[in-house]
Amino acid sequence: MDFNKIVEKAKKSSFGMWKLNFGLQRFIPFNRPHGIKVIEILDDSVTTKIPKWKINHNHIKGIHACGLATCAEFCTGLVLLYKLGMKDYRIIMESLEIKFHYQAKSDVTASYEFTDVELAEIKSKLKDESIAYKKCEVKLHDKEGNHIATCTTNWQIKDWKKVKTKV
Repeated sequence: MDFNKIVEKAKKSSFGMWKLNFGLQRFIPFNRPHGIKVIEILDDSVTTKIPKWKINHNHIKGIHACGLATCAEFCTGLVLLYKLGMKDYRIIMESLEIKFHYQAKSDVTASYEFTDVELAEIKSKLKDESIAYKKCEVKLHDKEGNHIATCTTNWQIKDWKKVKTKV
């Protein structure tokens, strides 16, 4: 399975997007019950959505904080894997911080853009050092455009050749 080919097809067709989401639900089973899906892929960005389903509710019937954080983390991780390449680099979340601004009472989307300039900076750093970190800030919005939360994930990036633990 070539992840980048699947992503390229998802950019061009709704069936390709369906196949990508179907595969991601099996590859990342934790997200399956929460209905987190990729809704848009461009060359430099990914947008994900978490629906306002009962399973995603908190005690006051808004979308649970951890669901919102997972949607943002999923978005950034996916774009990094796509741009860096799963075969060449291992990414692992080092830390996550989220600030809430508004209660989520409808579906929420998270978008993240990762430019070629940022990609070149990381690859350059990895040539000099065995490890690189990338902070990704994502703003989450509901259907009405309300700014629900801001999530910052810090990813640790390593060349697979430098990873000492077995997968």
